[in-house]
Amino acid sequence: MSKDSNMKNILITGVGSGLGEALAREYLEKEYQVYAIGRTSPKALKENPHFYFFSYDLSQTSKIKKSIKNFIKGHHFEIAILNAGILGGIQTLNNIGLTQIKEVMELNVWANKELIDALSTFATVKQVVGISSGAAVKGSKGWGAYSLSKSGLNMLLNVYAKELPDIHFTALAPGVIRTPMVEHIIDKVDDEVFTSAKKLKEGHIQSPEAATKRLIATFPKLLDYESGNFLDVRTME
Repeated sequence: MSKDSNMKNILITGVGSGLGEALAREYLEKEYQVYAIGRTSPKALKENPHFYFFSYDLSQTSKIKKSIKNFIKGHHFEIAILNAGILGGIQTLNNIGLTQIKEVMELNVWANKELIDALSTFATVKQVVGISSGAAVKGSKGWGAYSLSKSGLNMLLNVYAKELPDIHFTALAPGVIRTPMVEHIIDKVDDEVFTSAKKLKEGHIQSPEAATKRLIATFPKLLDYESGNFLDVRTME
């Protein structure tokens, strides 16, 4: 595959399914070059000449910078979308061990720190968007590990906005999207015990394709807001 210097570059993490895959597909249709990092690559995109995939388990944070250096080195990215993340299970905090909480934090927070450090060292990037959640600011029974990690992501990007002023950072809640994570909540979580799951099930759930179109239209608008903000697409319109 030959890279086209006349095309704009996008970086996306977590493209194996759901929102990440839909974002990659839509950007390719818009004739961007998509650089993707994650454990699995969508089969339908593998043959696209402008899709570049680097297979890596981002929970292995200690080697991220060294591992992806050559993949991103020297490139300019219009936007880096930090989408990879895990739920970690819906349980009360007293029933979750620290090992499980650390696993959630590792991928949802520290992997993104290492990615930002690598991008700012080996490449250039105009805009970084971390996919956050309303759970980052609203505590609900059972969502402890996930909420802690997303609030940590929000503050991570807020601090980097001060330390890397040449990059625009946003933590963005995209609304509820039908992803494997949401399907797990719908199918497996007892909504009589965890009432927030019932509210999720009864609310509006976007398809990944619909959410992608909404997000891609929103990303340029984020530049009008102060870098480091946490925003929710549902309150921006």
